Amino acid sequence: QVQLVESGGGLMQAGGSLRLSCAASGRTASYYSMGWFRQAPGKEREFVAAISRSGGNTYYADSVKGRFTISRDNAKNTVYLQMNSLKPEDTAGYYCAADRSMVLRTTLSEYDYWGQGTQVTVSS
Repeated sequence: QVQLVESGGGLMQAGGSLRLSCAASGRTASYYSMGWFRQAPGKEREFVAAISRSGGNTYYADSVKGRFTISRDNAKNTVYLQMNSLKPEDTAGYYCAADRSMVLRTTLSEYDYWGQGTQVTVSS
């Protein structure tokens, strides 16, 4: 089992950047593929990005491709989401999740463990 704690959220103006972190404890994070999801008020939680166990493969939602970068440091048991060129529509709670599968997946129900989330608010 793994516990996940997100940090790094905050208030940012449009066009700015933020870096979210997801610290894993318990079982080593390198056993899991990792994903970031987000949920805006009144909307369903949606996939943002995923990264393989080694970090060698990544996958992004079209809405963030070219602006967000997912990475991981297995020595620190931490996954990151670098968010550049932020837009007001990026405003949401951001959640990291761990998946025991070796395949990068985009569906919420396929992830096994979740963090509590960190809020990102982008003003226009």
